[in-house]
Amino acid sequence: MKRYILLSFICLFSISIFSQDYEFKTVVDLDATDVISQGQTGTCWSFSTSSFLESEIIRLTGKRIDLSEMYTVRQTYPKKAWNYVMRQGKAQFSEGGLAHDVLNSVADHGLVPLSAYSGLKGDAKMHNHSKMVKDIKAVLTDYIKESKTDWKQKTNAILDEALGENITSFTYDGVEYTPLSFLKMTKIKPENYVNLTSFTHKPLYSNFVLNIPDNFSNGSFDNVSLDELIGTIDNALKNGFTVELDCDVSEKTFSAKNSIAVVPHNKEENERALKNTVKELDITPELRQQEFENYNTTDDHLMHITGLVKDQNGTKYYKVKNSWGKIGNGGYIYMSEAYMRLKTISITLHKDALKTDLAKKLN
Repeated sequence: MKRYILLSFICLFSISIFSQDYEFKTVVDLDATDVISQGQTGTCWSFSTSSFLESEIIRLTGKRIDLSEMYTVRQTYPKKAWNYVMRQGKAQFSEGGLAHDVLNSVADHGLVPLSAYSGLKGDAKMHNHSKMVKDIKAVLTDYIKESKTDWKQKTNAILDEALGENITSFTYDGVEYTPLSFLKMTKIKPENYVNLTSFTHKPLYSNFVLNIPDNFSNGSFDNVSLDELIGTIDNALKNGFTVELDCDVSEKTFSAKNSIAVVPHNKEENERALKNTVKELDITPELRQQEFENYNTTDDHLMHITGLVKDQNGTKYYKVKNSWGKIGNGGYIYMSEAYMRLKTISITLHKDALKTDLAKKLN
């Protein structure tokens, strides 16, 4: 009888621990610009990486600069189009992209502030690229089939009409800049940023092209252990560096409305986990790889990690800035470590945020 009572007490105690409304305490909260919306576009890669670079500019210079996401998008679409044409249509042409596409654009074309290039035409208040992408793809497909159209000129004309013509100079805070001189002023150096991932189908510390649909530019990633990936994020945040994140947000337990992303140990608790603490799944490298290979983990969305919080049970969560407007907790998601371990595709961060021993392993 005593044994039964003791077991019952333990069960009730365990349930009470993992059945409370979320209460969060801030551990790290780094400076970031305001949450905004990417509108009806698939350009989270530009919005999130621009936000990441804005935090980097704050860290490097103390200046708060609202960068133009659409200037980068304007420079990237011709590269997407070239890739699609040269692969004779045997490649993805879509609105998606990755963090390194922004850094590639920055290296080649510089940066501009939002005040110089909004990407909105007329009285438009929200971005919508559905027609633009459809029109460009039609031009490219026609060229691939017939090879009789000037696809470069037509693509640029569509981009000019939808986003605005490219700019070569502008004034910011009373100073005349080119995109490249503005980049120099921000102290952003694209070559100083590294891309990390963690998968078991490639050797540890190797550099390889990650075969995911949005990696049209064949960007390469350094492969590290899962513990090192998480440890790198933690080390970066605790030393003042924010982190760019590519991850899967298709799970039922990722909720922008509830501002939470978790991996319950029991799927029957999925709905309750959006509002109450629950026991989470133990994430191993093997489970992570399995979920990637069976397409349960896909590169849906890019966001910006700006801090750390803990709940009342001591569970760690990452404060992640989204680009869907200020829904939920002001547009931020609290992503548990379990979710981060399972659903992260890759991260991008400044090389100085790497621990010394990992930097040496990656040469």
